[in-house]
Amino acid sequence: MSEEMTYESAVGRLDEIISRLDSGEAQLRETLDLCGEAKTLIEFCATELSAVDQGLKELKLDELAQSLAPATPGEAAPAPEAASGPQVTPPPEAAEEVPSVKDDEVPF
Repeated sequence: MSEEMTYESAVGRLDEIISRLDSGEAQLRETLDLCGEAKTLIEFCATELSAVDQGLKELKLDELAQSLAPATPGEAAPAPEAASGPQVTPPPEAAEEVPSVKDDEVPF
């Protein structure tokens, strides 16, 4: 291709190649050439998708979406300060176990 290849142009060319191969009109040598070109285009597209995926991870959009999403349906989203602030978890020994008492027992 004489112009700079983009993901969209590569996908467009792949569609053309697939249509040509599906038509059954391509001769043996042309089929081999088209398959080689398709392989190159697929590798290019995979590289582009990987680069975009990495860029999205760097933007941390998943974390942003989770901080904006309500915890349960109908519940308001947490305030931005609360979502980005440190999370404090009490130590396990802080949660005392309450003994179970039957209705006819007196605990003292």
